[in-house]
Amino acid sequence: MLTVEQYEYIRIAHRVYGKGIRQIARDTKHSKNTIKKVLKGEYSGYKTREHQPYPVLGAYLHIIDKWLKEDKESPKKQRHTAVRIYHRLRYEHGYEGSESTVRRYVRGARIRLGVDTFQVFIPLDPQLGLEAEVDWGTCHGILGGEYVKLKLFCMRSKGSGKHFVQCFPCERQQALFEGHMGAFAFFDGVFPIVIYDNLSLLLSLSMDGAVFPFDTYITLA
Repeated sequence: MLTVEQYEYIRIAHRVYGKGIRQIARDTKHSKNTIKKVLKGEYSGYKTREHQPYPVLGAYLHIIDKWLKEDKESPKKQRHTAVRIYHRLRYEHGYEGSESTVRRYVRGARIRLGVDTFQVFIPLDPQLGLEAEVDWGTCHGILGGEYVKLKLFCMRSKGSGKHFVQCFPCERQQALFEGHMGAFAFFDGVFPIVIYDNLSLLLSLSMDGAVFPFDTYITLA
């Protein structure tokens, strides 16, 4: 059975990094038929459990929630830990279940009730030379003695964080192409994946009568 992480890995590996079905099957140790179903959005080998049963702890859930809600108005040092809740349930209410069950419920209840919640950050570790981001900005300069508004073409390597910036009088197609050529010369190579963010003026390019729509990412290989 596929895990959620494997399901996402298969779709991203194929869509973003261009891996074939056979290669993904080797990486994940799953059959090619399973990989094909995932890519078609047909895989249903797992489902989210709608309700987490607590057969022994169930009668005490309202007590735990009451204590946690009261903690929101208490100083942090006086708030209940999962261990303290477990011992209070045992000695004050006769709870005979395990401490691990209490810990598991308290962990989810804190998030649900907004008690002692914290943000989680996932570090990004992009591969060098693989992806770049492109966007337009605005700046001002003095040309011919006049203070004018200019458009900034910016390409940033996600791996190194290095930027290439070039100024243009407008955001037309010619400026976009020239900016790309200058950036690829600056980085001494072409990024296989270029990500475009909010290019509202360049949602499509017309070349020889053909229209090429911009998507979340474009593979230039």
